[in-house]
Amino acid sequence: MLAVKKVRKLIHTNPDSPSAKVLSALVIALESNQAFPLNQLYTLNYSQFELALEVLSEWRLDRYYSSKGRLLDLSVQAAELHSA
Repeated sequence: MLAVKKVRKLIHTNPDSPSAKVLSALVIALESNQAFPLNQLYTLNYSQFELALEVLSEWRLDRYYSSKGRLLDLSVQAAELHSA
């Protein structure tokens, strides 16, 4: 399974979890070409940290991958939940 699909599933399953918030913020920063505070990655457990690194790698390799759009939509929705 691709990392973006794993992250999408993690965010969809529990959008209020701290790891979902960090990963959502990472995805939004990547898509919008904004800064992301790397120290947030250190709040993730090791497997989630590795997943974040896989997302970075996949994002770099294929910026226009179709699953990324669905992941971005879900990440934006999760971020809006937290800001409301």
